[in-house]
Amino acid sequence: MILGCVLAGGQSSRFGSDKALAELHGRTLLSRAVDTLSGWCEHVVVVGRAEAPAPTLPDWPRPGMGPLGGLAAALHLAADEGYEAVLTCGVDAPHLPDDLLALLVPAPTYLAAQPVIGLWPVSSVAAIEAILHGTGKHSMRALAEAIGARPANLSAAPANINTPDDLRAVETHHGL
Repeated sequence: MILGCVLAGGQSSRFGSDKALAELHGRTLLSRAVDTLSGWCEHVVVVGRAEAPAPTLPDWPRPGMGPLGGLAAALHLAADEGYEAVLTCGVDAPHLPDDLLALLVPAPTYLAAQPVIGLWPVSSVAAIEAILHGTGKHSMRALAEAIGARPANLSAAPANINTPDDLRAVETHHGL
């Protein structure tokens, strides 16, 4: 079983407002991410915000730990609930390939162009805890290296919305 995890606790500093609530063709980026993961996962949670169109979790061990803190929260829930792995994405990648899950199996695997998108085994809980409690780099790539995760490449990287201009470009150039 796979737990879906939308990482939505970012500051949206480059976006200038709450990016998760920005709309793309009438739907928020957050609801798009939840719906996308729902197609591949038995259950989906949103980490890093109090309100969402799915159950929410706070970052672990505390807010402000970046995507790694969001993944840690989801991995802890997954371990407690008997899931095998966590499939992650952020709110800023509104269109993921239909074969994403097949591309990421077996875990651990992440998209080389966007490491926040990945399939992470529950067995990586100890490694993520060590990174978050340590003094080294707190990044998805640090976790990937620590657990020997495989980078997966796509022929074209998914859109990555970080600014209002990025959102306008996706609205204009992608049939989402």
